Amino acid sequence: MTTPYAIYPARITERRAETSGVYTFTMRFTDPGIRRSYRFKAGQFNMIYAFGVGEVPISIVSDPEEPEALQHTIRIVGRVTEVMGRWKVGDIVGVRGPYGNGWPVDEARGRDVVIVTGGLGCAPVVGLINYIFRRRDQYGELHILHGVKTPNDLLYRERFDEWRRAPRTRVYLTADRPDKSWHYRIGVVTQLFDELAVPASSVAMMCGPEVMMRLAARAFRDKGISEDAIFLSMERRMECAVGLCGHCQYREYFACKDGPVFSYRAVRELFRTTGI
Repeated sequence: MTTPYAIYPARITERRAETSGVYTFTMRFTDPGIRRSYRFKAGQFNMIYAFGVGEVPISIVSDPEEPEALQHTIRIVGRVTEVMGRWKVGDIVGVRGPYGNGWPVDEARGRDVVIVTGGLGCAPVVGLINYIFRRRDQYGELHILHGVKTPNDLLYRERFDEWRRAPRTRVYLTADRPDKSWHYRIGVVTQLFDELAVPASSVAMMCGPEVMMRLAARAFRDKGISEDAIFLSMERRMECAVGLCGHCQYREYFACKDGPVFSYRAVRELFRTTGI
């Protein structure tokens, strides 16, 4: 069994460049016993460790039914991730986790699902989308709304194309600053709600800038979707992942152990105040 404080070695088995400075790594625990016992839920995260440098919280984007092939998408933005950007197949890295609450995949069964993401924050929902597609007959219509600043910010381009071709699935893409290569909508992601028609029984899940999620939550409520059926993945500076250091405190909550996925009703009052 894994423990929340132990770092377990894992070997990188695949490295894929998503876009400039963003890579998806597939890794496998070196200990067969850990491989057999490790389990996670869609929406949880691991602390990924670069030996001798440090660790960072990274969402798990692979499927929970394949726990022996963990996938994490890492954006190179700082001292620790700069080292991770140089990782190659065969390198040994550290993993501890999983942590946090996952997406409400059980509550969403049999219902239409709307997934909204903005900017480079789509990694936390990739595992969710893949989860639904592997169990497609258990869910209703699937709507995927994703907004980026520029076309170069669009990660998982091939996956979006694959999702668009799937039955009972609609994909909406938009860019704030398009170029000549952009063939989709123009503007911020919340403008896509004007053409979104979903029943009030739908479940909404989103991740991205808080101002985007604040506006999206308001739009979902206007469409009659219950606050209990709107879920947010909150980004905070998670360092210990077990609620001890306080860096990810969100008033009385800790994003690492009470989140990162919250229902809108649970954080509604906090969410109305910027800067928390």
